[in-house]
Amino acid sequence: MIEQLDHVNMVVNDLPAMTAFYRDAIGLAVTKEVTISGEWVERTVGLTGVVAHVVYLEAPAAIESGGTRLELIRYEAPDGIRPDGLGVSNTAGLRHLAFRVSDIDAAAARLRDAGVTFFSDVQQVPDAQVTYAGGVRKRLVYFHDPEGNLLELCEYKRRTD
Repeated sequence: MIEQLDHVNMVVNDLPAMTAFYRDAIGLAVTKEVTISGEWVERTVGLTGVVAHVVYLEAPAAIESGGTRLELIRYEAPDGIRPDGLGVSNTAGLRHLAFRVSDIDAAAARLRDAGVTFFSDVQQVPDAQVTYAGGVRKRLVYFHDPEGNLLELCEYKRRTD
């Protein structure tokens, strides 16, 4: 039986720049850095000649509790491709990562200061379209990371009106 979402793996072109973004702008903590290669990983991913560098990042509050991890991976070999449309909201497939925050306005301001451009201002999800138990409302905003991957900040708070 499934226990929880363990990790999300993102293949990147510039591992140092992407690590810096997710560490410094998003606020995740680097918990491990490794290089992987050999027959075990080749069998696992279905590729030959694999050499890849991996950086593991986690939300600081979730490190002890074993929360969901982000794995950034840069394949040195073999060469890969980047399909068109990955940063477009309606492209089929896994489309975005959402980071839950306690104060979306402060988080968005910090990212703006780091040079992030958002698709819009923070949006309130209409109660008529999406409702959550106990009168909880969701606010969210979309943006891209430095390599064009689609990201979301989201905040859940109990209605006060």
